[in-house]
Amino acid sequence: MVNIFPRSPSSLRKAGILGLNQRNESWVMAHNPRRAYPMADDKLLTKKMAIEAGITVPELYGSVSATGELRHIDKLLGPHRDFVIKPVHGSGGSGIIVISGRDGDNYLGIDGTPYDSGALRSHIAHILSGLYSLGGQPDSAMIEYRVRFSRIFEHLAYKGVPDIRTIVFRGIPIMSMLRLPTRKSHGKANLHQGAVGVGVDMATGMTIGGVSSNTRISEHPDTGAALAGHMIPDWDTILEISSRCYNLTELGYLGVDIVLDEGLGPMVLEINARPGLNIQIANNCGIAKRLEAVRALRELPTETADRIALAKQMFAV
Repeated sequence: MVNIFPRSPSSLRKAGILGLNQRNESWVMAHNPRRAYPMADDKLLTKKMAIEAGITVPELYGSVSATGELRHIDKLLGPHRDFVIKPVHGSGGSGIIVISGRDGDNYLGIDGTPYDSGALRSHIAHILSGLYSLGGQPDSAMIEYRVRFSRIFEHLAYKGVPDIRTIVFRGIPIMSMLRLPTRKSHGKANLHQGAVGVGVDMATGMTIGGVSSNTRISEHPDTGAALAGHMIPDWDTILEISSRCYNLTELGYLGVDIVLDEGLGPMVLEINARPGLNIQIANNCGIAKRLEAVRALRELPTETADRIALAKQMFAV
């Protein structure tokens, strides 16, 4: 596979590399109606709609929407040894705390950081103030089940839970990457915080190389494991769920984040109306040509199985 990075701006456009402004103008704004944004931006609404559609999501333990509710946080968290706290309207992984266990009266973060109940109250208060929300607006916090990731990724990830990000256009999955937590990302699978992105062959679910901090790499920086040559399990199910999220949200251009739980299988973690573009570096492939290829089709399949078959046919590596 020829490395297409870095090149001049004109060469990048010729290679089909999508830039941020073009993404926003030609794909996000053109294909995502404003009325549909809450279906992705509001994680509680996303969870509710997914459950109604029969799509598996992490169980919601509870939510906090007012500072007065913080006095009851110990009662809410008490029954759970591990859980995830996240902003309902957050983005880019900001404000998420993953609790993996307890040590006496303290809660332990996925990276071993101890939190007492006061620290968690303070963090949730920051979430409510809008510190991590889109546009800095007042927000709510949600507490949900912590995914037990599939052991097939055990040697690939550093502590946290890997996920699979798939870009879907008009119901057709067009590009995917496996996102692997690192020491730098503090166990979170978010590229902006230092996680590794690994390209995936759409036809087979086989990994094909990776990226870290916008630089292509062949091995995980912490585990040393080779990034290429791993088959992602339940690949057809992942593509099916990703495609169904198009009907769920009415978003023409979206990113779907799916995790593989050891006992529960694939589940939707998040839907993004403005998915990032590092997925192109992870796949060593521009996404613009794939988008244009789908847009040029005179008719698009309405059945999910047909959409998946088309994606495999058009975007095999």
